[in-house]
Amino acid sequence: MTGSTYEVWGWGGADEEPREQDLLGAAPVFQGLLGFPVQAPERPAPLAALPPPRLAAPGPLAPIASDLPLDRARHGLGRSYRDVLRGLRGQVPNPPDLVLRPRDEAELTAVLDWCEDARVAAVPFGGGTSVVAGVEPAVGGGFPGVVSVDLGALRGVAEVDPVARAARVRAGTPGPALEEALAPHRLTLRFYPQSFERSTVGGWLATRAAGHFSTGATHVDDLVESIRLVTPVGVWESRRLPSSGAGPSPDRLALGSEGVLGVVTEAWLRLQPRPSARASATVAFPSFPAGTAAVRALLQAGLAPATCRLIDAAEAALTGTLATGEAALVLGFESLHGPVDAELAATVELCAAEGGRRVDGGAAGAAWRSSFLRAPYLREQLVLLGVIAETFETAATWDRLDELVAGVGAAVGAALGEVCGTGTVTCRLTHAYPDGAAPYFTVLAPARRGGELAQWAEVKAAASDAVLALGGTVTHHHAVGRDHRRWYDAQRPDPFALALRAAKAALDPAGVLNPGVLLDP
Repeated sequence: MTGSTYEVWGWGGADEEPREQDLLGAAPVFQGLLGFPVQAPERPAPLAALPPPRLAAPGPLAPIASDLPLDRARHGLGRSYRDVLRGLRGQVPNPPDLVLRPRDEAELTAVLDWCEDARVAAVPFGGGTSVVAGVEPAVGGGFPGVVSVDLGALRGVAEVDPVARAARVRAGTPGPALEEALAPHRLTLRFYPQSFERSTVGGWLATRAAGHFSTGATHVDDLVESIRLVTPVGVWESRRLPSSGAGPSPDRLALGSEGVLGVVTEAWLRLQPRPSARASATVAFPSFPAGTAAVRALLQAGLAPATCRLIDAAEAALTGTLATGEAALVLGFESLHGPVDAELAATVELCAAEGGRRVDGGAAGAAWRSSFLRAPYLREQLVLLGVIAETFETAATWDRLDELVAGVGAAVGAALGEVCGTGTVTCRLTHAYPDGAAPYFTVLAPARRGGELAQWAEVKAAASDAVLALGGTVTHHHAVGRDHRRWYDAQRPDPFALALRAAKAALDPAGVLNPGVLLDP
């Protein structure tokens, strides 16, 4: 085992682990921005002793099995605030007994066959970036063991169809590796979630992930031609088609299934040429509701900026986007053929009619993009300095959006006052549609060391209760996992829950696939 546990809880490579001297230097800056004191940097603790594995892989699977403590710990956590906090303290309460890395579908089938016969729980694992406990092997009792099924060896672009502009991509392929493989073909998937550098294609599909772009094909759903899964009862592969009306879509059932119905192994995904022209601008609004009115107007007018991020005044100040006390709308257009200046000009003109003013220069947009890309690394620093730093998102139709944003902000603010004494909740719109948008909230508050998990649990419950009460969804793109189960159960129609349980029983009769996610074990 190495001396550092950053691999267990950190976002970057070994050379990006926060250093104490850097944290000491950053502390006054953070304190000035946050408006409340930060604490002395916490030193990451050694990994606590894990319980010994309760099982051993059968002989044929031994070459792809690992029971190394650091490996098991790495597969015992995702990357939520709770995960980062527990990981840096060396606490991994639910490690898998084994990590299995199948190298092809035959080995994956053998893994699932063994798990079904021995009733061993199997938790699929891609990049490990879940922020909702979707990959944490907290499967409850009733299982003699649990394994993490790491799809990292099933990676690469297996085939490119330049005529239809599509590619067959294996599930364990991380975002950067996918784009690198497509570059020689001058094609791109054009899908960049914030977790892009770590997350994988299979994880995107299993969680219905959303990319960075705010309009158009926002979710990975829109990019799918066909999905292939291995289930305990056989292989499920949809026919590759541009569209079909042949009954309920098998792809739609697979998307967002979070590993409870089968393990995604590959998919055909729609590609496009790389954009040749770009243009951007930032528009300031006197208030967040004024900005939402402008975003609604431009989407309903048929304008579709690739980037359309409305950031409230507090977040604009924190990220260095705008320090004027105004909300900032960061806009970006791109095109495959020809300039996009006309579209950008029409958008800015429409924003002006709604009370917006264009901010000169590109510094505001550049500051926002930089903060977006560095957010996972900044969160690590904040957590080490004793700050609760977490996000949650939802979506709602335009008729209830302003009320939802205000109501959720008030509920979270009240919870922060009660459990933390103070704190900040900010909001931005990440994705916009003609009929609604997706608000994304950031929570920053002083932590009580030793009591952080309880503090965040109260704040998160208040936020989720308010989201559902005000007509939103418990998640727009972060998935359900185990963290959202209570609110997901309240949101989904009861007859659909019956249908989902029936599908689970048919495809996973032993109930070993990711128990506790979407459905009870």
